[in-house]
Amino acid sequence: MEKEEEFRHIVRIMNKDLDGNKTISRALRAIKGVSHRFAKIASVAFEKDTGIKANSKLGLVPESMDKKFEEILTNPAKYNVPEWLFNRRKDYVSGENRHLIMNDLDFSLREDIKRMERTKSYKGVRHALGLPVRGQRTKTGFRKGTTTVGVFKKDQGAQGKAAAPAAKAKK
Repeated sequence: MEKEEEFRHIVRIMNKDLDGNKTISRALRAIKGVSHRFAKIASVAFEKDTGIKANSKLGLVPESMDKKFEEILTNPAKYNVPEWLFNRRKDYVSGENRHLIMNDLDFSLREDIKRMERTKSYKGVRHALGLPVRGQRTKTGFRKGTTTVGVFKKDQGAQGKAAAPAAKAKK
Protein backbone atom coordinates (compact mmCIF):
# COMPACT_ATOMS: atom_id res chain seq x y z
CA MET A 1 0.00 0.00 0.00
CA GLU A 2 1.45 3.37 -1.09
CA LYS A 3 1.81 6.26 1.28
CA GLU A 4 -0.42 9.10 0.12
CA GLU A 5 1.39 12.40 -0.34
CA GLU A 6 0.09 15.33 1.66
CA PHE A 7 -0.59 18.45 -0.35
CA ARG A 8 0.17 21.72 1.43
CA HIS A 9 -1.81 24.70 0.14
CA ILE A 10 0.36 27.18 2.03
CA VAL A 11 4.11 26.60 2.28
CA ARG A 12 6.20 28.78 4.59
CA ILE A 13 9.69 29.54 3.27
CA MET A 14 11.90 32.43 4.46
CA ASN A 15 9.09 33.66 6.77
CA LYS A 16 6.79 34.12 3.78
CA ASP A 17 3.60 32.18 3.01
CA LEU A 18 3.79 30.81 -0.53
CA ASP A 19 1.00 29.34 -2.64
CA GLY A 20 1.35 25.55 -2.81
CA ASN A 21 -0.76 25.33 -5.99
CA LYS A 22 1.90 27.11 -8.06
CA THR A 23 5.03 25.57 -9.53
CA ILE A 24 8.22 25.88 -7.50
CA SER A 25 9.78 28.66 -9.57
CA ARG A 26 6.54 30.64 -9.79
CA ALA A 27 5.88 30.42 -6.05
CA LEU A 28 9.44 31.45 -5.13
CA ARG A 29 8.96 34.76 -6.97
CA ALA A 30 6.70 35.94 -4.13
CA ILE A 31 9.79 36.23 -1.91
CA LYS A 32 11.28 39.73 -2.00
CA GLY A 33 14.65 39.67 -3.75
CA VAL A 34 13.86 36.63 -5.93
CA SER A 35 13.40 37.57 -9.57
CA HIS A 36 11.92 35.44 -12.34
CA ARG A 37 15.33 34.30 -13.55
CA PHE A 38 16.69 33.66 -10.06
CA ALA A 39 13.62 31.56 -9.18
CA LYS A 40 14.10 29.41 -12.31
CA ILE A 41 17.77 28.78 -11.53
CA ALA A 42 17.02 28.11 -7.84
CA SER A 43 14.34 25.56 -8.76
CA VAL A 44 16.77 23.79 -11.13
CA ALA A 45 19.41 23.75 -8.37
CA PHE A 46 16.77 22.28 -6.03
CA GLU A 47 16.00 19.58 -8.61
CA LYS A 48 19.69 18.67 -8.98
CA ASP A 49 20.13 18.48 -5.22
CA THR A 50 16.96 16.60 -4.25
CA GLY A 51 15.65 14.92 -7.39
CA ILE A 52 12.23 16.61 -7.15
CA LYS A 53 11.21 18.02 -10.54
CA ALA A 54 11.60 21.79 -10.92
CA ASN A 55 8.18 22.15 -12.56
CA SER A 56 6.25 20.29 -9.84
CA LYS A 57 3.83 22.04 -7.50
CA LEU A 58 5.35 23.54 -4.37
CA GLY A 59 2.62 21.95 -2.23
CA LEU A 60 3.85 18.45 -3.14
CA VAL A 61 7.36 19.10 -1.79
CA PRO A 62 7.77 17.49 1.66
CA GLU A 63 8.06 19.82 4.65
CA SER A 64 11.52 18.50 5.42
CA MET A 65 12.78 20.08 2.16
CA ASP A 66 11.80 23.65 3.13
CA LYS A 67 15.19 24.22 4.75
CA LYS A 68 16.85 23.23 1.45
CA PHE A 69 15.01 26.08 -0.32
CA GLU A 70 16.20 28.53 2.33
CA GLU A 71 19.77 27.25 1.94
CA ILE A 72 19.66 27.69 -1.86
CA LEU A 73 18.18 31.19 -1.62
CA THR A 74 20.60 32.44 1.05
CA ASN A 75 23.78 30.80 -0.36
CA PRO A 76 23.28 30.66 -4.14
CA ALA A 77 27.02 30.63 -4.96
CA LYS A 78 27.29 27.26 -3.22
CA TYR A 79 24.79 25.86 -5.77
CA ASN A 80 26.57 27.27 -8.86
CA VAL A 81 24.19 30.19 -9.43
CA PRO A 82 26.04 32.70 -11.65
CA GLU A 83 27.34 35.80 -9.89
CA TRP A 84 25.83 38.17 -12.46
CA LEU A 85 22.42 37.20 -11.09
CA PHE A 86 23.13 38.38 -7.54
CA ASN A 87 21.46 41.59 -6.39
CA ARG A 88 24.42 42.83 -4.32
CA ARG A 89 27.59 42.46 -6.38
CA LYS A 90 30.79 43.96 -5.02
CA ASP A 91 29.12 44.95 -1.76
CA TYR A 92 30.21 48.36 -0.45
CA VAL A 93 31.05 47.09 3.04
CA SER A 94 32.48 43.61 2.44
CA GLY A 95 33.43 43.72 -1.25
CA GLU A 96 31.83 40.29 -1.80
CA ASN A 97 29.22 39.19 -4.30
CA ARG A 98 26.07 38.46 -2.29
CA HIS A 99 22.39 37.87 -2.86
CA LEU A 100 20.13 39.43 -0.24
CA ILE A 101 16.54 38.47 0.43
CA MET A 102 13.61 39.91 2.41
CA ASN A 103 14.62 42.04 5.43
CA ASP A 104 18.34 41.96 4.62
CA LEU A 105 17.59 43.53 1.24
CA ASP A 106 15.43 46.27 2.80
CA PHE A 107 18.06 47.00 5.43
CA SER A 108 20.95 47.25 2.97
CA LEU A 109 18.93 49.53 0.67
CA ARG A 110 18.06 51.81 3.59
CA GLU A 111 21.71 51.89 4.69
CA ASP A 112 22.86 52.75 1.15
CA ILE A 113 20.45 55.69 1.01
CA LYS A 114 21.55 56.88 4.47
CA ARG A 115 25.21 56.69 3.39
CA MET A 116 24.46 58.76 0.28
CA GLU A 117 22.62 61.34 2.41
CA ARG A 118 25.52 61.52 4.91
CA THR A 119 28.11 62.05 2.19
CA LYS A 120 25.81 64.62 0.57
CA SER A 121 26.17 63.08 -2.87
CA TYR A 122 23.77 64.29 -5.56
CA LYS A 123 21.59 61.21 -5.17
CA GLY A 124 21.65 61.55 -1.39
CA VAL A 125 20.50 65.16 -1.49
CA ARG A 126 17.69 64.26 -3.90
CA HIS A 127 16.61 61.42 -1.60
CA ALA A 128 16.65 63.71 1.42
CA LEU A 129 14.51 66.33 -0.33
CA GLY A 130 12.05 63.74 -1.65
CA LEU A 131 12.76 64.64 -5.26
CA PRO A 132 13.26 62.27 -8.22
CA VAL A 133 16.77 60.81 -8.16
CA ARG A 134 17.38 59.50 -11.66
CA GLY A 135 16.99 62.62 -13.78
CA GLN A 136 13.22 62.69 -14.19
CA ARG A 137 11.51 66.01 -14.76
CA THR A 138 10.12 67.76 -11.72
CA LYS A 139 7.41 69.94 -13.26
CA THR A 140 4.85 67.12 -13.18
CA GLY A 141 4.62 63.45 -12.45
CA PHE A 142 6.80 62.95 -9.41
CA ARG A 143 4.49 64.56 -6.87
CA LYS A 144 2.78 62.11 -4.55
CA GLY A 145 -0.20 62.97 -2.40
CA THR A 146 -0.23 66.68 -3.23
CA THR A 147 -2.81 68.73 -5.06
CA THR A 148 -2.32 69.95 -8.58
CA VAL A 149 -0.01 72.90 -8.88
CA GLY A 150 -1.23 75.64 -11.18
CA VAL A 151 -3.72 78.48 -11.53
CA PHE A 152 -7.13 78.05 -9.91
CA LYS A 153 -10.23 79.89 -11.11
CA LYS A 154 -11.78 82.23 -8.60
CA ASP A 155 -15.05 81.14 -7.07
CA GLN A 156 -17.94 82.72 -9.03
CA GLY A 157 -19.85 83.50 -5.80
CA ALA A 158 -16.90 85.42 -4.41
CA GLN A 159 -16.64 87.53 -7.58
CA GLY A 160 -20.30 88.55 -7.46
CA LYS A 161 -20.09 89.63 -3.81
CA ALA A 162 -16.93 91.64 -4.40
CA ALA A 163 -18.47 93.48 -7.36
CA ALA A 164 -21.67 94.43 -5.50
CA PRO A 165 -20.10 96.87 -2.98
CA ALA A 166 -18.27 98.64 -5.81
CA ALA A 167 -21.58 99.23 -7.63
CA LYS A 168 -23.15 100.74 -4.50
CA ALA A 169 -20.24 103.13 -4.05
CA LYS A 170 -20.84 104.69 -7.50
CA LYS A 171 -24.45 105.71 -6.67
